[in-house]
Amino acid sequence: MPKVTYFTATSLDGYVADENSSLDWLFETEHGDDETSWERLMAESAALVMGGTTYRWMIDHDPEMLTGPEKWQEYYDERPVWVFTHATDLPKVQGPQVQFVQGDVKPVYDEIAATVDGGIWLVGGGDLVGQFDDAGLLDEVVAGICPVTLGAGAPLLPRRITSKRMSVIDVLQTGQQVQIRYRIERR
Repeated sequence: MPKVTYFTATSLDGYVADENSSLDWLFETEHGDDETSWERLMAESAALVMGGTTYRWMIDHDPEMLTGPEKWQEYYDERPVWVFTHATDLPKVQGPQVQFVQGDVKPVYDEIAATVDGGIWLVGGGDLVGQFDDAGLLDEVVAGICPVTLGAGAPLLPRRITSKRMSVIDVLQTGQQVQIRYRIERR
């Protein structure tokens, strides 16, 4: 059973994107030089799962991802990606295996588990991560908290998960970001 990790950055007031679905605020934060969390995530993750808004932002933010596989591979290597979306106009990144899916997360999780050998990185958004937790499939949340408040936007995780199921397992400061790693007890 693959470990499922939600690894993301968030504003202090709990948003992963602003009201325009943008992450531009994130790049204003000095992150420091400690890459151990990223390296650990990449070592553990064999597949990526994300929502359509996250995918669209990624390719809009860096259009080179569409013109050749090198740019995608620079960030994510050859990892396959499953994109949950109802949109029919999303272009496919060249190179990695990109699958557009919709519906219940459990059958997609089962497909990923049968396809890859390793963990699953939930890139975003928060509601999709909540659906994984609803299905009893979320193991870890790694939240990099940035010193910015957005006031509105896409919430980090719009579900109630209490300390009965969630516990802090690590805290790391790098630059102006504080990263907290939480273990989630599956339902």
